[in-house]
Amino acid sequence: MPTPILAALEAPLSDAETPKLHVDSDWKAQAQAEKERLTKKEAERPQRPGRDEMPPADLRSLVGVLASQAIGGLGGYADEQGRVMVDLMGSRFAIDLLGVLEEKTRGNLTDDEAKDLKEVLAELRSRFVQIAQAVAARMASGQGVAGATTPGLGEPPAGGTGPKLVVP
Repeated sequence: MPTPILAALEAPLSDAETPKLHVDSDWKAQAQAEKERLTKKEAERPQRPGRDEMPPADLRSLVGVLASQAIGGLGGYADEQGRVMVDLMGSRFAIDLLGVLEEKTRGNLTDDEAKDLKEVLAELRSRFVQIAQAVAARMASGQGVAGATTPGLGEPPAGGTGPKLVVP
């Protein structure tokens, strides 16, 4: 014979005792609208590569890589000892590659792409001339040149002024 507690648990519930579930369908619509709003906001956000991501493979990236090589060769970066590293041949090669890119893509670029490439090339060519003249002047005076291929030029004399140039 079942105990009174067990009998009460096994007995069917009356309509008054049945718990009522109230489903608010409005919250579902709000949640969906919020999800769509966030998805749209994420899609509109400019894409920037993270630490482990690469930038898009496009013309702007290619021009940037070659321009960085040219700037590096023009002394844009110093070595561990603070010396200015100049690689005129390497810089000229990167600038020439950008020139080839401009020539071979003429007529196939957007106006903005063509304008950007032209401006980068003009700036790099101008800097190349300035740096080449400065290096030639430093080498002629024998000041601050290390690793130069010209015989007789090396570290500046004691008390030499200015940064040392390292020319391969």
